[in-house]
Amino acid sequence: MYPKEYIEYLVHFHGDRDYFECHEVLEEYWKSVSPKNKHSIWVGLILLAVSNYHHRRGNFGGAERTMQKSIDILNKNHQQLAELGLNAEKLFKELPSLLRDISLGANYLDYDMPIQDLSLITTCKEICNRRSLTWCKKSDLDNKEIVHRHSLRDRSPVIQERLKALNKHK
Repeated sequence: MYPKEYIEYLVHFHGDRDYFECHEVLEEYWKSVSPKNKHSIWVGLILLAVSNYHHRRGNFGGAERTMQKSIDILNKNHQQLAELGLNAEKLFKELPSLLRDISLGANYLDYDMPIQDLSLITTCKEICNRRSLTWCKKSDLDNKEIVHRHSLRDRSPVIQERLKALNKHK
C-alpha cells in the first residue's frame, strides 16, 4: 500500500533516528517518481528529516530554513499526507511549534510523526524489531556516526564521478 522507501524512511525516522539515511532513502525514491517536482510531498518529508538532522547538530539556521521549506511544501500536499497514513491536522499543529523552538535556539528533542494508520505503525515496528531497534526511542546524541553522518561518510565515489563529468566537458 505504501512505497517501501517511505516505510524505510519512517523506520529510520523513528527507529534509529538516522535522519541522514531518511534523506538518502526518500531522495532516491523521489528522483524515480517525480524528479523535477521540487514541491513533491517527498521533498517535504525529506526536508523534515534534514531539519531534524541540522537541529540535532546545533545548526539552527539550517534547521530553521529546511523546516520552513518543509512546512510550505507539506501544506501544498495536505491531502497526500492522509494517503500516507499521517494525521495532517496534528502534523500542522506540531510543525510550527518545532519551527518556533528552532528559531529560539531550543535544544533538540526527538519528534515522532503523527502516524494514524495502525497497520503502518505495526509494519514499521516489526522492521525495527528485526533490526534490533526500538520504535520511537530517543536519539543517542553520543553516536557520532548518526549525528554527524554527512561529515564522516566516504565521499570518494561522488568525487570521482564529478571528476569524470568535468573531464567529459573539457
